[in-house]
Amino acid sequence: MYQDLPPEEFAQRLQEDPQAELIDVRTELEYAQERIPGARLLDISGPGFFDYIQKLPKDRHYYVYCRSGARSAQAAFFMSQLGLTVFNLFGGILAWSGPVESGVAGR
Repeated sequence: MYQDLPPEEFAQRLQEDPQAELIDVRTELEYAQERIPGARLLDISGPGFFDYIQKLPKDRHYYVYCRSGARSAQAAFFMSQLGLTVFNLFGGILAWSGPVESGVAGR
């Protein structure tokens, strides 16, 4: 299952979901510049992306985002084809009004 969520609903579900895992599918440079706190980097254009998502546990809920929502929508689609439950941040980090962090800490 894959669903686009507006930023407010994405933030609320992410906070309330005990099975949530937050994934940033942008590049390492984008991730270092700015990211949603607690996000794990999994570059959709990087080597090993498809191998990695095939190993993700199916009992988790994956919240994915990118810069504008396009790459994360692609990632969400691919992940949902593997039977994963995925929520995409509609509008990406550009639409996000919650907290962000920068630098390499938190990686």
